[in-house]
Parts: sequence; structure tokens; C-alpha cells
Amino acid sequence: MTNFHELGLSKQIVATLSQLGYETATPIQEQAIPLLLQSRDMIGLAQTGTGKTAAFGLPLIEMLLKDAKRPDNRTTRTLILAPTRELVNQIAANLKAYVRGTPLKINSVVGGASINKQQQMLEKGTDILVATPGRLLDLVSRRAIGLTTVRYLVLDEADQMLDLGFIHDLRKISKMVPNKRQTLLFSATMPKAIADLAGDYLKDPVKVEVTPPGKAADKVEQYVHFVAGKNDKTVLLKNALLANPDGRSMVFLRTKHGAEKLSKHLADQQFAVASIHGNKSQGQRERALKAFRDGEIKVLVATDVAARGIDIPGVTHVFNYDLPEVPDAYVHRIGRTARAGRDGIAIAFCAPDETRLLRDIERLMNIEITVASGQRPAEMRSPARPTKARNGGNREGGNREGGNRDGGNREGGQRSANRNRGEARPARRPIFADGEAALERGEGRSNNRPTRQRNEDFRGQRRGEEAPRFEADNDLAATSDFGQGRKKQFGGPQGEGRPHRAEGRPQGHGKRDHASHGAHEPGAKRPHRGGQGRPGQAKTGGNGGPVKFGGGEGQQKRRDRA
Repeated sequence: MTNFHELGLSKQIVATLSQLGYETATPIQEQAIPLLLQSRDMIGLAQTGTGKTAAFGLPLIEMLLKDAKRPDNRTTRTLILAPTRELVNQIAANLKAYVRGTPLKINSVVGGASINKQQQMLEKGTDILVATPGRLLDLVSRRAIGLTTVRYLVLDEADQMLDLGFIHDLRKISKMVPNKRQTLLFSATMPKAIADLAGDYLKDPVKVEVTPPGKAADKVEQYVHFVAGKNDKTVLLKNALLANPDGRSMVFLRTKHGAEKLSKHLADQQFAVASIHGNKSQGQRERALKAFRDGEIKVLVATDVAARGIDIPGVTHVFNYDLPEVPDAYVHRIGRTARAGRDGIAIAFCAPDETRLLRDIERLMNIEITVASGQRPAEMRSPARPTKARNGGNREGGNREGGNRDGGNREGGQRSANRNRGEARPARRPIFADGEAALERGEGRSNNRPTRQRNEDFRGQRRGEEAPRFEADNDLAATSDFGQGRKKQFGGPQGEGRPHRAEGRPQGHGKRDHASHGAHEPGAKRPHRGGQGRPGQAKTGGNGGPVKFGGGEGQQKRRDRA
């Protein structure tokens, strides 16, 4: 074991750590601190509870203390990003303990809290700012904080930040900080997305790996109960909690609704329980965590997002009420127990529809979890080997290989030996009534379908009825407006033209009056308008009818020529 003074930390920091009860470094601290003091970019792979906050926090504090320059207003020298509120508050609390007796200023900003208070808090600037990506961007948009003076950038729990969809926020933030900086990335797992992220943000990074990804703490005892449904899960959970009244337990579920429902049920059964999930306010989550740490409650029901990365000492049991969809999340869950060298127990409940999830977890961890009750399904009794990744050019499936298919002894570009190259496929067997004869007549299946006459009004169209024939009472002639006994409105029968005008148009100003309502009817007259034509005389057309628009002598001549 190595003490902190041998790692290159100053006497002031070592004395503070000694007061906090830390005398020797953990494996990740022993590897990371000397490299970070050399201003190297770093990728750190470690599970929670391994001391990684001190692994990056202590060297950052050491380097900040050597530079006496204070931060400007609304700026920060160090930016630490974390995915959840709880983790941000936990990191900030640990760092504040490490900087006792120093002039360094540490602030944290998270969603769910007053942004105005956070804006006032950052007015004088800060040495270390711990933040969630979303709230940080909100403050940047308000010009409450600037990132142009950031010298150290830390991405903690980077794999979870990607899982929660923070990749776009991270890219925005990376464009706001200077290119000349020291960047640290810590993650519990190393998927391809993390490798790509490291390639974009880090320059010639050194890699520090303590616990291989997918491996749980050595002192965690793991058991699984195979159950028929959720009712069995609840019964087993209550029995386990009653059997360990002095224990401190965390129960994990996949959904916020499920976590709240189970928490209320346990509270009704007189268990000292609280819950944390995304629907809880920041104050509710902080009070629940404080009560759990202080021992006021014995059971904490949580979702993966809310509980990721939080450090709660003394957790004796972890219950996986619902198995996680992502196998890595199981490792994070059971990492809540067996911390700081203590023992812990992890119990999982597996319903029939979760056997695939359990199988993925066992593949990741390369173990077979001990069965506590129930019977392991037949398909899980022998752990399956990892499936080979598909390869488009050389795919093996039933002895089929890419362009050389071996399915039933058939090779890629060659036809089966049962059929010659020039031989055509046999004709399809007719499936309708007269078969061969129908084919010769050129009739198909659709030609034999009975046709149904569709009614115009869509009634009876599925009963094969004939469409109704329109009689006289359905014609427009029978209506009141178009009855036969009604007076003609627009002249004679169809085809009869307008009668010839016997007289010329009246003398006057040459303009025709606009026909009033009803003036189109024969014999209708309209009163004279003042100022038009001769006083006291109504204008009429040549046939005694109404005056129409247009006309004149030219129009009369055109009619005569016609």
C-alpha cells in the first residue's frame, strides 16, 4: 500500500486526508494521481466505490493550488460533468472536504434547483464547477458562466451520460472549452461509443484500468430466485427484508412507476422505506438519501438513473426486483454493496420473461449465479457460447457461406442437381374449380368470383340486391321549385333562343341600369333611378322586358347577321 505523500501530493493535502481518515491510496488512486500530476489526458476504467473521485480530484486540487491566479467573474478553471444530480452533489461534497483550509471555491449546479440562485452563486467565479450537462448549458445561455478559461475537463460516468442521451450536449460543451486543456474520462465500461468519445476529446491519453469491465466486486455473494411473476417477487422481497431487520437494503426496478408503486406497498406493510427516481423533486431525493445514510430508513427503492454512482456506506443487500435491460447496469447495481472492503449480498428475481436478461448478465460476468429458489430453465442450464457476429460476406447459417450457399448441398452460383439448367419450373397447380380447362380458356381465379351489384346509396351492397331505379318521384321535376305547374322562368322550351328585339335601344347616356332582384322575370319593371334617362320614365328593353348589360346598335347588327 502506498501513502499519499509518495504519490506527489503536498503536505497540506496529505494532512487534510489524514484528518478525514485516509492514510493509504486505493489501486486506482495509486495509478492515476502521478500521471495526472504530469498533465496527461487519461481514460480511467473503474467501478464505483473504488475511490476514483479522489483519484482525479486530489491532483486537480494540487495543480490549482500551485497557480495563485483567482478565477474571473462568471468563469471557472475546472469543469466536472456527471450524469445525475445525486452524483454531482456527491462529487462536490467530497471535493469540498479535500479543500478544507484552502482558498479554492467549489460549486455545483444541477437541474431541479433554482437557476436564479445558481446564477448568483457563480457571479464571483469558481475554481471547480461540478454540473450536469443540461443545467450547465442553461446557465451558459444566460451568460451566467463562461467556459473559455477552463483548463481541466472531467467526464465522470461517461458511459451513463451516453446512455442518457447527453452526447449532443457534450459536443456543444466541447466546442465552448479551449482546445488547450487536460481532459479526463472515467467510465465503468468501455463500449465502442466511449472509445469514439475519447478519440474526439482526448489527446494521447493514458489508460488506467483497475477492475475489468463486467466484473463485480469479489466480496459480493450473488443469488437468483426463479419466480412465476411479480407477486412472487414481492413475497420473497418482504421475507428477505424481515429476515434482516438490521440490514440496509437497496431495491432496483426498471421504471419510475414501478419503483413508486413498490415503495408505497412496502410503506403500507410498515417498512421504513423511501424511493428515488426521476419523478421526484431534487429536495425529495436529497431528503431520501440523507435519511438512508443516517439510518432513519432501512430500504431505498431506486431506478438505475437515480442511483447511479452514489456512494452510500453500509449497504448490506442489493435486490434486483427487475433485471436490467443492459447487462452492465447489473454490475453497477450490485456495486452499491461490498464497498470499502465489506461483504455484501446481491439477490435477483428472475421471471420467465427475464431469462434472456439473466443469460446476458451471466455471459458478461462469465459466471453462473447461484440459484436460491426455483429451477433454472432448461435453455439456461448450460451457458450458451457467445454468438458469432454476423458477417455479410461470409455468413454461416445451415452451412451457408456468403456467395457459396451450402443449404441442402446447394452451392452458391450452381443450381441443384435435381434440375437441369434449361429446365423450367413446373407450372403452378390451379387452385380454382375447373383447373386445367379454366387455364386453357384464359380464366383466372378472379374471373370466377361472383359479382355483386352495388347500390347507389350503399345500402344492401353485401346482400346482392339490385340498385334502385329512379322513378318520377325521385326526379327534380317533382320538387316544389321545379314542378311542372310552375311558371317558366328563363324563356321557352330547351333549344328555343331569345326572342328578337323589335325596337332599337332607347336613347340616353348609353349605359344600362343594373337589374334589380326579380328583374329577370318577364314583365317585371323597376323604378327609375334619379339622374338616369328621362325624368319619370322607366327604362325597358325592346320587348318590354328588363334592360340587359351591354348591347347597343353593334349588338343588334350582330344579331341580325346571325
